[in-house]
Amino acid sequence: MHDDTQVARVFEMKKALADGQFPVRWVSDLGYNYGYPIFNFYAPFAYYVGGFLSLAGLDALTATKIMMILGVIFAGISMYFLAREFWGKTGGVISGLLYLYAPYHAVNIYVRGAVAELWAYAFLPLAFLGVYKVADTLLKSPQATLSKELLKWVTIGAVGYAGVIVSHNLTAMMATPFLFATTVLLFFLVRKTKQKRHLFVLILPLLFGIIIAAFYWLPTLQEMHYTNVASVVGGKSDVNLHFVCPSQLLTSPWGFGGSVAGCVDGMSFKIGKVHLALTIFAFIGLAFLWKGQRSKFIIASVFFVFLLASVLLMFRESSFLWNSFPQMAFFQFPWRFLLLVSFFMSFLSGAIFFILQTKIPRFGVYGITGVIIGSILFFNASLFVPQTMLPKTATDYTNRDMLTWTTSKISDEYLPRDFKRPLKQKEVPTSKIIFQDSKARIISQQTKTDEITALIDTPNKTRASLSVAYFPAWQVFIDKEKVGYSVFNRGLYITVPAGKHVLTVSFIQTPVEVFANMLSLTGVLALLLGIIITRRKEHAHAKTKKST
Repeated sequence: MHDDTQVARVFEMKKALADGQFPVRWVSDLGYNYGYPIFNFYAPFAYYVGGFLSLAGLDALTATKIMMILGVIFAGISMYFLAREFWGKTGGVISGLLYLYAPYHAVNIYVRGAVAELWAYAFLPLAFLGVYKVADTLLKSPQATLSKELLKWVTIGAVGYAGVIVSHNLTAMMATPFLFATTVLLFFLVRKTKQKRHLFVLILPLLFGIIIAAFYWLPTLQEMHYTNVASVVGGKSDVNLHFVCPSQLLTSPWGFGGSVAGCVDGMSFKIGKVHLALTIFAFIGLAFLWKGQRSKFIIASVFFVFLLASVLLMFRESSFLWNSFPQMAFFQFPWRFLLLVSFFMSFLSGAIFFILQTKIPRFGVYGITGVIIGSILFFNASLFVPQTMLPKTATDYTNRDMLTWTTSKISDEYLPRDFKRPLKQKEVPTSKIIFQDSKARIISQQTKTDEITALIDTPNKTRASLSVAYFPAWQVFIDKEKVGYSVFNRGLYITVPAGKHVLTVSFIQTPVEVFANMLSLTGVLALLLGIIITRRKEHAHAKTKKST
């Protein structure tokens, strides 16, 4: 995979969890053994899955494989549940298979190794499902308050949207405008009920999703300037170098290389001929059923417009938009919108079965459905294979040299901007505490991911350097008394008085991080409390009705 850091990150997540850090923000071995706050900025959900699997006893490599397998399968399942609401069970199966076997899904799994995008891709249908079902429930019961049914769909939508955000922030940035546009559309459909509170209820899935995910996105925005994350923008990742040529969407040779300027890339950007054909036929078929299926055709039409917008954003003709909004530079690659293209095409294509069952006998419908499923597998299953089988074990990815040097070099943008990176492996520090006075010594030391505790003895007042990359969460204590430190380009400096002392260096979450954690916890508790209250009310109402 391009991003061959996944096993190391799962290993570091497991190590941090085992040390009692939650939510995990800091890892200690990456960043050339200086550590850095990767999970404060790089969406962590997939690594929580892998980390907890590893914590349960699996080695990091096996946990990484299962983490990816779960994300892959979950995508098909979540799309099935969304499409089933519109096109029935068989239509849901077709959409789910198309979503699972979309070419870009294979690119993310076997070429890019984009685990974060993989999981965001899986959560996306749940976000749309929750938003739609809230509106559908309001239409069916316009006078109802926040019922058990409504809260169920608010929760599903919130979990789906929070899942997208915490799985991959860039996918969340891409999908959010479409989710809000869908919410606005549904509001106009629900507005005929003349209930003013419905607008508030409709935005609850997205609102709670944002609140639940606050522990991640709020510190990311507020503390980004402490790192060199902005370095990923521009250079070889300049969006203007990675626009897709229209022909590549149809005939793009499969490869395991990278994205380059021009129309000949080492990786494929094809959307799938089966996906395209079914999308076109489904939309045309729904147009003929306009009078009988007005609401479905409206939703399909809006999603078709979303599809076209996602496609156009990948072409050079949209460069004026990319250059007008500096924040879009963080996408790096316009072809990331293939994720949304795959989503909208897979959803729309499921309408094929819904259309067929209105025109031809049931046995004919199932025959055609079988042909469609066979075509999906025939044309796309061959993409879901690895380029090479590597005879490696977990240790090959998690030994000290691999973590502190090889993997660290792949991704070091989470270090401070002015950090002086080691140029040679021998420059990687082996000790977290280094005294300037050669007579000073460490009697004992305990090192955890988020804390270093050492009993030290020095005959003279001396200066010590801490091999810890600066981040405002770090605090230093000598004999439990907080002391100041100075920052330099390879860690922290402290002054140690003469004598025996207990030196403690602790990662204590910043006020922003603590507030974000409380916000997320509040969102989760509010949903749970709402569910409990509505269940009790409905139970009491049913009991009263039965007694009368």
